[in-house]
Parts: sequence; structure tokens; C-alpha cells
Amino acid sequence: MRSIRRQLLFWLLAIVLLGVGIAGWLIYRQALAEANELFDYQLQEIAEALPSEPFSQVLGSRDTGDEGIVLQIWNRNGALMYYSRPRAPLAPRAELGFSTEKTDRGDWRVYGAIVGDNVVQLAQPVSVRNRLAANVALRTLWPLIVLLPLLGLAVWMVVGRGLRPLRRVTGALDTRHPEALDPLPDSRLPLEVQPLVRALNGLLQRLATALDTQKAFVADAAHELRTPLAAVQIQTQLVARATDDATRREALADLQAGVTRATRLAEQLLALARSEPDGHIQAQAIDLHALLEDCVMAYAPLAQQRGVDLGIETSEAASVIGNADALRVMFNNLVDNATKYTPRGGRVDVSLIVEAGHPVVRIGDSGPGIPPAERERVFDRFYRAGASADRARTDVSGSGLGLAIVRRIALQHDASVTLGETPAGGLEVSVRF
Repeated sequence: MRSIRRQLLFWLLAIVLLGVGIAGWLIYRQALAEANELFDYQLQEIAEALPSEPFSQVLGSRDTGDEGIVLQIWNRNGALMYYSRPRAPLAPRAELGFSTEKTDRGDWRVYGAIVGDNVVQLAQPVSVRNRLAANVALRTLWPLIVLLPLLGLAVWMVVGRGLRPLRRVTGALDTRHPEALDPLPDSRLPLEVQPLVRALNGLLQRLATALDTQKAFVADAAHELRTPLAAVQIQTQLVARATDDATRREALADLQAGVTRATRLAEQLLALARSEPDGHIQAQAIDLHALLEDCVMAYAPLAQQRGVDLGIETSEAASVIGNADALRVMFNNLVDNATKYTPRGGRVDVSLIVEAGHPVVRIGDSGPGIPPAERERVFDRFYRAGASADRARTDVSGSGLGLAIVRRIALQHDASVTLGETPAGGLEVSVRF
């Protein structure tokens, strides 16, 4: 598992080491430049201090074996008069001024000058200057190198102190009760931690809303299922108490109708649970004309049985991106509601048109319609419009979930659902993608 603290310590120390290395190289270069300037001046001073009279004989030569300055002196005839280190691999003739000679034993800094009747050459190994510059750079940097462990410890402690608010937030979350979804306090927190806490608070708020919705859904579902299940239980008892075939058949018919209503309610509840707006759907291109045609054909026998004229009035070519099963549930609910609430002899018209590039599906009926004051509330779960004289005549029982399912599925597909009125006074539902 990665540790932010260790990563920060590693990278900070790496940056410090890199900085120390760059500083050491710069100090070395600066010290080397100063050493070159100083030693060059020293070579000039030594040359000027030598006697300018001609030598009458070759001076004694010696090899000191050190790596200091090497001196050679020639007379005006070019005869070597003095050589302090005969074994030094230098050129046998002098070059006036400063120069650098490369030999198999390293580089040499050479200075040649005419002093009176003599030609003087002084040479010094460049390694002496490099070693001096390296020592200067090392003496300058060694306090920083010694302090690196202390710097690492200080970084470790400072980073730990900076991450302390995260540990407080973690501790607050660990000690919370699962149902405690109130927001975390975001005061007295560093600016870098506040966005995290705000995001957590947003998540907690969404979780609280989802849990409240779920609790309300479960409570409403339990309440709505209680009535049909109680009716089924009573009808079962009536079947068991039936004394003749006619009574038994009537009780069995009532029992079958009760089971059908309970099954339908369970199916609607399941469809509503699957149509949550945040639910994941598998999207694909869907031919709306073909989908609506399938829905109408599936409900045609039921509409005929109810004495309702169901058909597609207008259909244009249109397609949307979405989930075919979810859209089929949505259109089936709309067609089912229209055929249920339309009296015998009425009609249900389905149309598909394209307005300004947007597919629009309209399903209108000749039923009692819904009063304008209730058209928004009918999208709530388990809400059913009040029974008017016309509505009571249809003798329809329902769960109050159909339009709630329709709106949820429409939201999943970025569609809007509006309720209106047909010329016949019935309800017209428009789904605009």
C-alpha cells in the first residue's frame, strides 16, 4: 500500500539531494576557476622572481618526486640550463604565455616567459588544482550532507502533522453509526482537505436521500401489498367454506382476480425499483416505430376484450438511444392505462412524430381524463386521481404506480413526460425525447 508520507519524504529528499549535487558542482566550478586564477598568478610571480642574468653553467638538476611546480630554464642559444624534474613529461621547448599540455600522465598548466637572457617555463599538474577545488566544495557541502538525516526527520514530522486532519476525518467516519449521515464539519480544515470533506458530505447527502426514498418506498409497498394480500386471504377462506359448486366457483373467481391484482402490483413494484433514475441501463439504438407497433399489437387483444379501439394513428421513422426493455415497460404502462380507463366503445390513438429533430410519442384516449390540478400529483407513487362520475363508471382498480414508472424510465432516457387533454376530453400523454 502506498504511503503519501513516505512518497513525500522520498521525493523531498531526492530534490534536496539533487539540489545539493547541483550546488556542489557549481561550487566546484567556481572554486576551480578561482584556483586557476590564483595558481596562474603564482606561476607569473615565480617567473618574475627568477634572476635575469645568463647562466654560465648548467645548474644542478634534481627530482623531488612531488607534484608541485616544475621549472625549466633555457639560455638564448636554446641550451637547457636547468630542469627541476627531468622525469616530468613536458615538451622540450617552451611556449610563451599560458597553455595546457596533455600528457600520458595527465594535463599540465604551463607558463612560459623571457626573463632577461633566459627562457623560463613553469608547469604545474592540473590535478593539484582539481583536488583543491574538490576539497573546497566538499568542505562547503559537508554540513548539508551531515544535516540530511535531521532534514528527513523534520520532513517526516512536518508531513505527519500536515496529514493529521485526514486522520481526524478518518476517525470521525470510523466511529460513525451506519445510519448517521449528517455532514462532517469542514471548519478548521486545510484548504487541501476541504474539497474532500465537501465531496464526502455530498455523498452522505445523496445516501441520506436514497435511504429516505428507499424507506418510503418499502413503507408504501408494504402498505399497498397489505390490502390485496388480506383480500386474497379472505377469498381463500371463502373458498374453503364454500358449500356448493356455484359458491365455490364464485369464490375461486374472486380469488383468481385477487391473485392477479397482487401479482400485477408486485410486477409494478419491481418495475419501479428497476427504473430508478440513477440506475444503469444498457443503451443501444432503438427503432421507436417498431417498438410502438409491438406494444400496440401486444395490447390489441386486451383492448378488443375491453371494447376499446386501439391503433396507431401516425408513425414516422424515428430512433433513440436507450434500453428497449425499459422503454417497452414505459409504453406498455401508458397503453394499459389508456385502455383501462377508456369506456367500452371508446378509442385509444398512438402516434409517433418528429418535431424539430426530437421524437415525440403521444398516446391519447377518450376516457375521463385527469383534472389539471392533479396532473402533476399522479406521477407520485401510489397516488390515484380522485374518482369522478366518468371515472367511477370504468370500474378500474390500480396500484397508482404506472405513471411513476413512466416518469422514472423517461428520466433515464433524457425524455420529458407531459399530460394534456384530447379533443374528446380524455387524457393525452406526450413523451418527448
